[in-house]
Amino acid sequence: MDIFRCIQFIQTHLKLTFDQVDRWFDKDNKTLNYQPANRGWTVQQILEHIYLTNFYLLILIEKGSKKAMRNYLNLDLNLEIKNYSFNQGKFEKVGEYSAFEWIRPEHMDPKGSLNSDEIRGLIAQQYQQCLHYLDLMKNGEGLLCKTTMTVNELGKINVYEYIYFLSLHAQRHLTQMKNNELQIV
Repeated sequence: MDIFRCIQFIQTHLKLTFDQVDRWFDKDNKTLNYQPANRGWTVQQILEHIYLTNFYLLILIEKGSKKAMRNYLNLDLNLEIKNYSFNQGKFEKVGEYSAFEWIRPEHMDPKGSLNSDEIRGLIAQQYQQCLHYLDLMKNGEGLLCKTTMTVNELGKINVYEYIYFLSLHAQRHLTQMKNNELQIV
């Protein structure tokens, strides 16, 4: 897939994923606060975790987009575009719940300091930020900066792939929230 189809694909993925995440905020309190049998996170905690993870990923995405735009002055964008092919397959496992062990940093653990309305608003803002970066780098500039992603040994990924990773991370937790809901008696 070329970079322009990749950008469109990521925009669509973001829309579908963030719409699904947003619908969880409309669930009743029983669903939002149900403690699963395995003592895992409640849906409310998962939603806060999605927000926190997005927050930290967006810091890296912002830095990457700025560097990519600076690199545009010194690197051959046309050559990068010509040689790029989006390897969607290498990211697939990121969106699958329990597909591999994922050790997250403690600062991405939910603290319970935000209510549902606050988290919902912040996640909506994060979605808009992602769209902003995709629009800012609509000509392929996001290829001009790569950053190492250690999760599932993804290695060096470009700014677009970081945004896709963010969306896949949220998708991963959609399954977890559905699993919680299915346990409610």
